[in-house]
Amino acid sequence: MQLSVIILNYNVRYFLEQCVLSVQEALSAIESEIIVIDNYSSDESCLMMKQRFPEVKLIENTANFGFSKGNNIGVAQAQGKYICILNPDTVVAEDTFTTILAFAERQTNLGIVGCKLIDGTGRFLPESKRGIPTPWVAFTKIFCLYRIFPKTKLFNQYYAQHISESQTGKVDILVGAFMLMKRDLYLELKGFDEDCFMYADDIDLSYRALLMQKENYYFHETTVLHYKGESTVKDEKYMKRFQEAMTFFYRKHFKKSLFFTIFIKIGIVFFSLFKMFQGKTKEKPKPESYVLYSSDLKLSEKLTHLFKNKVLVFDFKKEKTVNSSLLLRGKRAEIILDNQHISFRNCIKIIETLKDKSITFKIFPKSTDFIIGSNSRNDRGQIIKIE
Repeated sequence: MQLSVIILNYNVRYFLEQCVLSVQEALSAIESEIIVIDNYSSDESCLMMKQRFPEVKLIENTANFGFSKGNNIGVAQAQGKYICILNPDTVVAEDTFTTILAFAERQTNLGIVGCKLIDGTGRFLPESKRGIPTPWVAFTKIFCLYRIFPKTKLFNQYYAQHISESQTGKVDILVGAFMLMKRDLYLELKGFDEDCFMYADDIDLSYRALLMQKENYYFHETTVLHYKGESTVKDEKYMKRFQEAMTFFYRKHFKKSLFFTIFIKIGIVFFSLFKMFQGKTKEKPKPESYVLYSSDLKLSEKLTHLFKNKVLVFDFKKEKTVNSSLLLRGKRAEIILDNQHISFRNCIKIIETLKDKSITFKIFPKSTDFIIGSNSRNDRGQIIKIE
C-alpha cells in the first residue's frame, strides 16, 4: 500500500465530513487507506462517519488523548509505505497526494514534507514552513522582528523566510496540519512524543527528524486549505497548554543557563498572550451580495430564500474566468463554491486567487446538506444547513 492518511478528529463533525470527501477524491488513483481517529467527540462525528463513510477505518477513543497519542494510535494501524498526518479542518486538492508523493519518491534522504497551506480567506499560512525556535528565533517572533526585517537572515528564521511561499526548498520545522513522511521513519522516531498533549508536537517531531540527519521540505506545488481554529478555542485553557507545550520543547532539547530559562518563561507568557488575543477578532458584517459558482439554478433559489438576499449565479464551467462585475465592486460579497460542479482543486484555487478583505468564501461539498467556510483564521468557522 502506498499511502495511509491519518485524520485525528475532535468535535469538528462538518469539517471532518468535507475533509474526508476531499481526501477520497485525492486518493482515487492511489493504493491507500484513510484512518480516522476520534478523540471522544460529543458532536456525532462518529455517527456521521459510520453512516457516510462506512468503508473508512474509524477508531473511537474513550477519552481525549490529545494530538500526539491520538495520531500514534492511528499510525499503529496504518499499512502504507507513506503516512500523511492531516487535520480534519483541511481540504486537499484532487492532485495533492499524487503530486507530493512523486516529489517524495525523488528524494534520497527524506524526512518530513509539508505543503503550501492557506486559510479560509485565501491567505498564505506562514507556519507552513518554519525554522527551529531557538531562544533567539523565538525572540524575533515574539517581538515581530521578522516582519520588520523579512530579508535579513538574523531576523527571518522563524517562518523560514529564506524561501518564498512559491518556492520548494529545505526547511527545519513543518506544521502538524499536513505532514507526509515514510511510515518507517515515523516508527523509528517513535511517533509524536506523548508527553506533549498538543501544540509543540509537530515542532518536536520535525526537529527529531533533523537530528537523524534527515531533510525536511516545504513543497509549494500543491495548496491545501486549512481553516484553523476549529479544534481549539483560544481561551485560558489554550494559553496554559501552549505554555506547557513550549516549556516541554525547550526542556527537552535546550538545556541551558538560568538566564535562558527565565528568558524562555517570559517569552512563552508574551507569546501565549499574543496568540490568545490574536484569536479575539471582531465579527465581520454580513455580506451585501452573494455569488454562487454553480450551474444549479435550483440551488440558487434555495440560497436566495435562505439568505433573504438575491444570489447571483456564475457558471464556472462556461465562463472559466472570474467575472469581477458579479462581485458588485465596493460591496461585501460572499462566494459560494458548489463542489458538485467545481473540483476541490478549483475551489482552493478560486479562494487563493480572489482573496480580498471584502470577500468571504463558503464551499457546498457534494452530496451534503450544508455550506461551510471560515471568515478568519483565528475564529471558528461557519456551517449553514441547507434544508
